[in-house]
Amino acid sequence: MGRLGRWLLPLMALAAAVSAGRLYVDQTWNGIGPLRRQTEFVVPHGPTEVVGQALQKAGIINGVLAFRLAVLLTDTDGPLHAGEFVFPANASLHQVLDVLRHGRQVEHHLTIPEGLTARQIAALINAAPAMTGVVAPPAEGAILPNTYDYLFGASRQALLQRAEQALNTTLATLWPDRAPGLPLDSPDQAITLASIVERETAKPEERAMVAGVYLNRLRDGMKLQADPTVIYGMTEGRGVMDRPLDHADLLVPDAYNTYLNTGLPPGPIAAPGIASIEAVLHPAATDALYFVADGSGGHLFSHDYADQQRNVAKLREQQSVMRDAP
Repeated sequence: MGRLGRWLLPLMALAAAVSAGRLYVDQTWNGIGPLRRQTEFVVPHGPTEVVGQALQKAGIINGVLAFRLAVLLTDTDGPLHAGEFVFPANASLHQVLDVLRHGRQVEHHLTIPEGLTARQIAALINAAPAMTGVVAPPAEGAILPNTYDYLFGASRQALLQRAEQALNTTLATLWPDRAPGLPLDSPDQAITLASIVERETAKPEERAMVAGVYLNRLRDGMKLQADPTVIYGMTEGRGVMDRPLDHADLLVPDAYNTYLNTGLPPGPIAAPGIASIEAVLHPAATDALYFVADGSGGHLFSHDYADQQRNVAKLREQQSVMRDAP
């Protein structure tokens, strides 16, 4: 065998080894990973080995050694981040590192509906997943109902503070632009009345009309006679009764009983939404002083007590016919 023959076999073996190495690296880097379905996973803080072990245990990568080596070789691409991320099905090692370095964390959302009391809001926030800490009920009517986003590990207290700041920001915009001549002395009074409007009607198109009635009553020195305020006082702020309100309840002395006390109650009875706040600050132009539920979620409005009595009688007659119907 000549000199060429003596070198040819080693060269061929070296070429084969290099080719096999490249194939292995490519398969390790770009090959299909073990994850069978898209998965949300909380990546812990810690050194590369700890992160790799967590990913391997979750079935996101095949091995810790290859993961550590890949992190080392691509160190200039940036640091790995802890947090909750979405990993795609069959994610390659390349894709896993891309998620850890450049992926957006999973965004959670908590909706605080309009009309909840402070106790109900605190319970809702404390039951929300993926957050830390516990909150006490805020001041009644002190937060703005809305949908708030947060990341894994966020503070419940911080979210509550965001909701409080959202209301302050909203009031700073809406209060100066209020309609002239309102019998309200402060944004706090507007929130108190808006909370009553929020609990009084479920129909958005009625809010400005309900607000107009209550504002007319305040101007005329009449009692508001709002059932939701009585319920709030009787339930000590829970806002929900396990039975219908009856006439005897309207005679129970309480600071929130607007059948016995003139003017606004001591404070809000719930968290009103922006629509109810705007309804109070820009009420319907009406001379109505009374309204009664029409049995379908809405109300019948009237200017004088005689019309109110006729509306009540009409409603009772309808209820009687419905009860007697086969």
